[in-house]
Amino acid sequence: MNSWKKYIALLLAMVMVCAMALTGCAGKKSSSENTASDEEPYSKDIFAMDTYMTVSAYGDAGEKAVDAAVKEINRLDALLSTGKASSEVSELTANDGGKLSADTNALMDAALDLYESTDHVFDITIYPVMKLWGFTDQNYKVPSDGDLKAALKLVDASTLDYNKSKKTVAFTVDGTQIDFGGIAKGYTSATVAQLYKDYGVTSGLVNLGGNVQTVGFKPDGTEWRIGIQHPEDENDMLGVVQTHDQAVITSGGYERNFEEDGVVYHHIIDPSTGYPADSGLISVTIVSEDGTLADGLSTSLFIMGKDKAIEYWKAHSKDFDFVLCEDDGTLVVSKGLKDKFTPQDENAKVEYVS
Repeated sequence: MNSWKKYIALLLAMVMVCAMALTGCAGKKSSSENTASDEEPYSKDIFAMDTYMTVSAYGDAGEKAVDAAVKEINRLDALLSTGKASSEVSELTANDGGKLSADTNALMDAALDLYESTDHVFDITIYPVMKLWGFTDQNYKVPSDGDLKAALKLVDASTLDYNKSKKTVAFTVDGTQIDFGGIAKGYTSATVAQLYKDYGVTSGLVNLGGNVQTVGFKPDGTEWRIGIQHPEDENDMLGVVQTHDQAVITSGGYERNFEEDGVVYHHIIDPSTGYPADSGLISVTIVSEDGTLADGLSTSLFIMGKDKAIEYWKAHSKDFDFVLCEDDGTLVVSKGLKDKFTPQDENAKVEYVS
């Protein structure tokens, strides 16, 4: 997908979320207005973390909370971006580790927990392979077997010498590079949600390029209705999730991909092969109170495939729910969403897992 198509797709995804959530995004208040009403939020758009975002909040504290949210998003983007040489993540890579700030320490801890719980499916040391495919700078290409084999030798988060209490990490293998891209937006949305609460906001929405975090209920007391983008039609939805105080995060191969010799290659790389995951799933949506977890699991379960994803959920069902879309269009939904998820197509085949 070229940058223009990517831009349009992101905007359409954001419009769908705004429309389904009924936040009044189309008629948002301008930054010159002082307060947000109960009927209409104070909202701002921002481009950060390589995506288009909208943050919205209702009530008297809405404007201050949204303005603070924009600053926080920019701060985290500067801290975590692999594309900025001055970022903490880039400096850690350049120096084979170092001291961690509070945010990177929290992300490192979460990332390594996911690495263990997903049986190494989630691995922040996948960055050399992502670079090889061109997914980091859009210079796309299918790597040679030799180059891919060499890059895969660097993919092993267990080689990171991490000390949580001292907030330090050391890269013990030369050439190791890390990227928090698999959880950074989820962590950011969770951070903004907490910031909203600190400002006294009881109703708000954080949409980070399709990573959605809800705060409280809508002003009328009903739950938010969050649309899930259809993985094969950027103008359509798979369905709608009703929720409050949760993140709704979706991963799919449609987000970033390219075509070479008639084959489409997407950006969700299986660390066991170095190739785009071919698991039989084309979209995974995670619903959880923990935005960081939801972000990491949306990628991990996509790589795992249906059977392993269900097995993982059964061991961690208290932490999240899911909507899986198989390549034949079948929707697989965990029991916690049985009364919360409505498919867009009333004739869709839906399997509920308990």
